[in-house]
Amino acid sequence: MINERKKYVIIGTGGRGCDSYGKVILEDFSDCIELVGLYDINPKRCRVVSEMLGGIPAFESFETMMDTVKPDGAVITTVDRFHHEYIIKCLDRGVDVITEKPMTIDADKCNAILEAEKRNNRKIKVIFNVRYDPHFVTIKKLIQSGAVGEIMNIDYEWLLDTDHGASYFRRWHRMMENSGGLLVHKATHHFDIINWLIEQDPVTVYANGSLSFYGKDRRPHGERCSNCPYTGQCEFYWKVDDYHQKMYLDCESEDGYFRDRCPFDNEINIYDNMSLSVKYSKGALMSYSLIAHSPYEGWKLNISGSNGRIEANHFSSGRDAGSPCMQVTVFNRDGDVITYDTPKVSGSHGGGDAKIMRMLFRNDIPDTLHQAAGSRDGAMSVMIGSCANISIREGVPVRVADLVDITKYYPNK
Repeated sequence: MINERKKYVIIGTGGRGCDSYGKVILEDFSDCIELVGLYDINPKRCRVVSEMLGGIPAFESFETMMDTVKPDGAVITTVDRFHHEYIIKCLDRGVDVITEKPMTIDADKCNAILEAEKRNNRKIKVIFNVRYDPHFVTIKKLIQSGAVGEIMNIDYEWLLDTDHGASYFRRWHRMMENSGGLLVHKATHHFDIINWLIEQDPVTVYANGSLSFYGKDRRPHGERCSNCPYTGQCEFYWKVDDYHQKMYLDCESEDGYFRDRCPFDNEINIYDNMSLSVKYSKGALMSYSLIAHSPYEGWKLNISGSNGRIEANHFSSGRDAGSPCMQVTVFNRDGDVITYDTPKVSGSHGGGDAKIMRMLFRNDIPDTLHQAAGSRDGAMSVMIGSCANISIREGVPVRVADLVDITKYYPNK
C-alpha cells in the first residue's frame, strides 16, 4: 500500500524558506511531501521563489492559501517576530506546524503559542538542527554514560567573526523588535544545546550586554552597501550577488526592506557583546558569552561534573578550522585524559541539517537521544535569551517562571 503524500506550505519565502526547506523538500522528500503553496508578505519575492521552485503556487493572502490548498502541515520561516502569529493561526486550523528557531522572541508570544497548543491539543516541532551535529552527539553520549557524573558547571563561549557577525547587523535582525537580538535569534541554538545536554531547565538569568563594535555611526557610511560612497575603503562592504539581487533588491518596491543596510547605522538597537549567567533546576550554573565581532569564528565548551570534566571546541574560520576532526576531551578524577575524535561531516551544521530534515519529513530514524524538539524546548531556549534581554535593561536577575510557567503546559516534566 502506498502512503499518500502529506501536503505542506511554506510561510515566509526568504533564503531560509526557499533554500533550506523548499529546495530540500523538492529534491529529497518529494515521495512523501507535496509542496502545495507559498506565502510571504512580499508578494513579489514570493513569486520569485515560486519560479525558483518550479512553479509552486504563490499566494498573496495567507487565508486564501490555507482555504485553497488545505495543507496537512506548514513550515514557518518568517521574520522571527511573526512566528507566533502563523503558528497560532495554523494550530487553530488543525494544521501541523514546523517552525524555524527561535520559536518566538518574548514571553507574551511564547505563552500565546503554548495556549494555542493546549486548546487545540496539538504539538509543534521546532528546528534545532545543532542537536544533530556529530560533535554535540558525542558530548551527549558521554554525559549519558556518566563520564563526568552530575553536571555542576558549564562555561560556553560563542564567537562570530566579522563576516558572519556583521550580517546580522545588515538585515532585519538588527532591530530588537524583529529578532529579540542575538541572545534570542542566534543564541537560542546554544541555549537549547545546553538544556538538551544536561537535561535541566533554566531557573534564573542575569546578563550584561552592549553594542560595542557595530552601529552608532562608528564609521563613515551610507545607507546601504549598494550605493555607499565609502565602498572602496570599507572592509565591511557586502557586494550583492545575482541571487540576492533577485530575491531582495528587485523586490524592495513591495515592502521597502533593504537587505544590504550598513552595519554601523545609528538605528541598530541589538547587542554585539553579551555575557550571562544561568542557574538551572538541578543546581548547575552556566556562564555564557556571545561576541559578534571576533577575528575568527567558533565555540568553546567546558562542562564540569562530580566525576570529571569535558572540554570541547570547534572553529569554522581561523585557528584550526582546517582540522579533519573535532575533538572532545574528558578529564576524570583518576588523572586520565581521554580524547574522542569526531570526523568532520560534510553539509551544514556538521550534516545536522540533512538529518533533521529526514526526521521531520520521513520520520524513519529512531530518536534514541531525544533530538526531536517541541514547544517546551523552544520555550526554554527562548526564555533564557528573553530573560537576558530584560536583565540587561533592568540590571536585575530574572526568573523564567515569573514570565512563562512551563509546568502549566507540561505538568509531568
